[in-house]
This record gives sequence, structure tokens and C-alpha cells, in this order.
Amino acid sequence: MPKPSVPVPGFLKRWATSLVVRRIRKKGIDLSSIGFLPEGTKVPLQREGTDPLPQIAEWREHEPMRKLDLPFDFTAYLVTGYEETRQILTDRNSYSNDIRHLFSGDGPATADDVGGLGFTDPPLHTRLRKIITPEFTMRRLARLEPMIEGIVDRQLDELEKAAAENGGVADLAQHLAFPIPFQTICDLLGLDYDDRETFAGLGSARFDATNGAAAAFGAVSAQREFLFDAVARQRVEPGPGLIGQILRDEGDAISDFDLAGLADGVFTGGFETTAGMIALGTIVLLRDPAYAALARDGSTEDVDRVVEELLRYLAVVQVAFPRFAKADMELFGTQVKAGDVVLASLAGANRDPKSAGERPDGFDPYRVPESGHLAFGHGIHRCIGAELARMELRVVYPKLLKRFPELALAQPESELAFRQLSFVFGVEELPVTL
Repeated sequence: MPKPSVPVPGFLKRWATSLVVRRIRKKGIDLSSIGFLPEGTKVPLQREGTDPLPQIAEWREHEPMRKLDLPFDFTAYLVTGYEETRQILTDRNSYSNDIRHLFSGDGPATADDVGGLGFTDPPLHTRLRKIITPEFTMRRLARLEPMIEGIVDRQLDELEKAAAENGGVADLAQHLAFPIPFQTICDLLGLDYDDRETFAGLGSARFDATNGAAAAFGAVSAQREFLFDAVARQRVEPGPGLIGQILRDEGDAISDFDLAGLADGVFTGGFETTAGMIALGTIVLLRDPAYAALARDGSTEDVDRVVEELLRYLAVVQVAFPRFAKADMELFGTQVKAGDVVLASLAGANRDPKSAGERPDGFDPYRVPESGHLAFGHGIHRCIGAELARMELRVVYPKLLKRFPELALAQPESELAFRQLSFVFGVEELPVTL
């Protein structure tokens, strides 16, 4: 794919941005006010059980870069192949991740509600990521492991108590999958306990596209406002967590807006995604006693293999952050114009036989893939909390299956309430017997 030999000039980027703005505003709409999604656009957000829809595999084989049917003359392409997705995510020069120009200010969210690393371009992205990266090194994260183990043990007690009070059945999603990453992230950020109940209800709605963009962006706005208030309070009296530490280190060099964006990214990247992995991963492990035994009784290396294969197989973040083309270019044989959107299906890429090897649609903890999975993305926007998520999963699966060796689903997998249209795949409830 041709790339600019020099950085894209500022006037060209501004022109590309203005092109998208004119295209949107010409129709008199705000991205955050769109109340529906066309049927063809829903395909990468839907599944059959834990599997991507068959159309994803068909597109990957015959049309790995497919134009999506979007309203308002908005042009977007979906990439489904592994190599194509990796190329898109690696290319930091040809695309912008900044979506703030698509908000007019009249909808449920404004440009001020959108921030964080995923929607920020260099050089601001580089500066902000440099601030937060040291907190997510393996050395720094190691200090959190005893805290995570304590949270898991407490929630296993809660799961057992709930089952005792409900005829032997308990909701693993409610009592284990959601509380573990939620408490971990709240402790990491240093959020007051009084704030946590309010915060808990804001995570899932922002990823749910069932009611279109309007409802999701409304949840984004509410969550950002909450975090902005939390940062403003800690500006006066820094807390013991990540927010307080950054304020002590950076002071006035970082604005409340940027710090709230970083906190928002940590929460959204580490809560709903890990919750989905805990619940869905449990479902997969219970399909075969050999899978459960490997996670329960296996070595550290065995558990690592189980976690990595679950990350590949489930790919709970279904689509990567949108990329906006900065200039006209040819991409995989398709002419892309400046301002067009390129989306990458992480679920599709992870099921590509060119990377996963044989039986890419099956779960195989002994798999030796051709290439690493893309569950955490790739390139400069790769999930900064990837190692934290791995740590939580490596703790929870063995503890859960050792504590309850006869754990089983309380209803057939086909009857579970999987999310029907969400950027982060998950299950609403997971009734189990212990």
C-alpha cells in the first residue's frame, strides 16, 4: 500500500477533516444523534453463540475489504483478514483516530465528551501514553496481584452465598465476572467507594449499539462527566491511586480533560472487556472437562496457553477503533478517499486460518498459531491494559475451577442471553450451579 514519504501536511489533514464535516453536516446530522444502524453494518457486531456470523468468514475469503452500507453518504470499509487488519493497525501515518470533528454539539454528546488514547492522534497521543505507560509495566502490575487474588476470593464467597440463597443456582456474571475487573479498576484509579455504585451502571451502555449511536454516546457523556468530577476533586486532594499519582507527577502540565480521558480509557478498556472474558471464557472451558482440568490443575504455562487461546477465540472487542483516511489512496485494490472510515474486525482477523492455523473456528488450548492474536489490537493504539487483563484471567480461571470443581451451566448454552449488538461482546447473565 502506498504511504506518504513525509508526514501528511497540516492543510491536507484539515482538508480531510473538513470534507467529513461537510458530508455529515450537509445532511444536518450529528454522529451522536444517529438512532439506528443499517442491517449490513450490524454484521461485525453480531454473533451466533460465541462465533462471528458466517458472513465474516465469507467476506474474509472473497472480499477482505468490504464497503459497508452506512447512512448519510458516509463511506466506510470493513477489513476482515488478519494481514490486512494488522497492516491497518500498524500504519500510523495514513489514518487519524480522532472522531471529535463528527460532533456538532447538538446531540447527546459533544466533542468535549470524546477523548482518551483510542480517539487521539500523535503528538498528543504520544505524550499521554508516555504518562500512563509506566503504570502498566509488568513490574508495576506485579504489586496488584495480591489485591486481585483477594478480590477474586471475596467474589467466590459471594458466588457461593448467592447459590445457597437461590436453590443452588447463582449468576456468575453478576457475582464474579463484573465485580472483579470493576473493583480492580476502581482500586487502580483510586476512586472513592462512594463513587463506585454510580460508576458501575455506566460501563455496559456505551458499547451497546442496539439503540444506535445516540444511546451509546449518551452513556459516554455521562461517564466522562463523572470522571471529570472525580479528577477535579482529586486535583484538590490527590488520592492513592493512578489519578492521584499522575496529578502529583504532572501537576498543571496535564488538564482535567486529558486526565479524565486517560481514566476513561483505563476503565472502558479494563472493565467491560475483562468482564466479558471471564464469563465467556468460563462458558468455553465448561464445554469439555479436559479444558476445565487444564485451567484448574495445569502448570503456569498451561494456564497461559488457555488464556491466550481464549483471547484469540473470543475476541470480545469485536471491531478496532475507527481509522479515518488522511488522503486518497489505494488500499487492498480499493480506492479510498480522504475522510473515508476504515474499520478492522478483530474477531474476523483472529479466526483467519492464515494466522490461527488449522480449525480457526475451534477452541484449542494446545494451538500453535502462525502469528500472535489481535485481541488487544496492535500498533500505537494497542490496549495499554493488556497485561492487567491477562493477570486477572490467569488468577480467576484456576481459582474458580479449583473452588468449584463441579461447576456447570444451569441452562443450555443456546439459551444464554448473549449480547446481540455490541462493540464489546458478552453475556448479560450466566446462571451456574456450583
